[in-house]
Amino acid sequence: MSERVHNVLFVCTANSSRSIMAEGILNALGSGRFQAYSAGIHPRADVNPFALERLRKWYILDTGYRSKSWNEFSAPGAPAMDLIITLCDEAAAELPPAWPGSPASVHWTIEDPVVVGGSDEVRRHAFLTTALALRRRIELLLAVPIEGLDRLSLQQRLGEFDKA
Repeated sequence: MSERVHNVLFVCTANSSRSIMAEGILNALGSGRFQAYSAGIHPRADVNPFALERLRKWYILDTGYRSKSWNEFSAPGAPAMDLIITLCDEAAAELPPAWPGSPASVHWTIEDPVVVGGSDEVRRHAFLTTALALRRRIELLLAVPIEGLDRLSLQQRLGEFDKA
């Protein structure tokens, strides 16, 4: 049985932590069924080091990430997305670029660990909490037989994971 690879774009405000971790987690757990990407509506210059540290602690590749604009994924030559997942309310509220192929889209509200202040220990805990929330939803995504769902059914099913 040959399944095609499904392209997923995770979008948040800065593409420095949440969407980066989601990209890494899905690529690690997706078993070749998914190719994850990430982008931001207002990308920062650098990826947050706590996000990369969290991936490394889970034995997920922590190199090759960069903050990038979601406009890169609507440009000619960009990979066609099957699914767009926004991870923050700001990204969900923005008018997105015209995505080629009209991919399914869903919103998962994930708290931004970057806004947590305090000691490095407190900040690391915030990144762990965020990564666990992402991982839980991604594991649910992996259990969905997306080949058998139309666009609207997929959006509805994955939207239910926002409460997970």
